[in-house]
Amino acid sequence: MLGPGWTELVAVAAAYVIATLATPAGISGAVLLLPFQVGVLGTPSPAVTPTNLLYNVIATPGALYRYWRQGQTGGALAGLLIAGTVPGVVAGSVIRVELLPGPGAFDLVIAGVLVPLGSWLALSHAPGQGERPRRERVIAAPVLILLAAAVGCVGGIYGIGGGSILAPVLIGTGRSPSQVAPAALASTFVTSVAGVATFAILSLQQHGPVAPDWPTGIALGVGGLAGAYTGARLQSRLPEAAIRRLVGILVIAIGARYLWLGVA
Repeated sequence: MLGPGWTELVAVAAAYVIATLATPAGISGAVLLLPFQVGVLGTPSPAVTPTNLLYNVIATPGALYRYWRQGQTGGALAGLLIAGTVPGVVAGSVIRVELLPGPGAFDLVIAGVLVPLGSWLALSHAPGQGERPRRERVIAAPVLILLAAAVGCVGGIYGIGGGSILAPVLIGTGRSPSQVAPAALASTFVTSVAGVATFAILSLQQHGPVAPDWPTGIALGVGGLAGAYTGARLQSRLPEAAIRRLVGILVIAIGARYLWLGVA
């Protein structure tokens, strides 16, 4: 645990670096910030989950504004994703507080999110990089909402909005990344707001650290907001394939560590 003042300073710096690297790789910095909070900042469990969601609330509006200026709003896809992820994150938040409050079982949850995501990053090509256009395989709206609800539940337990999980699934069905990205990001923002509010309400009836760590979450969000902007600016100048594989290997390594801790 870092001393007063140092926690927020380290949080800003770490979130900036992580978001700068994660944005060109096409994932949210929140995925890597949660293990950082647990291992370095010492954010207690289960408060680490809503603190991570608070990061999304502060860090994503900049990217959403950029997409809006470009005429990309996500359209009907964003509405479908939000319709599923919001109730899902509420359910996941309750599960986190009532069934997974301690760090032991949560280590396995971290591994369950990081290892598949890291494998996808390390093994897949960046969208549009050496790939032929795919014919879209349409997912029926009710099925898509159910899928989004399941992902939202995972997001409520882990502390991510779910866009990092939904985006590769939707792109894999043949949807255009230019359509998926703003829709997934909009879903992440709205879902994170709902998750933070749910944890804040649950904290009123709990004695442990359930509410977000507001100073840490705000510091992470400020660093992430600046880092996401920097990463977006640098994206065209960086070797995207190499970054995705490097970040993917790092995510797998972190996930494997938490898998070992959870089993042990």
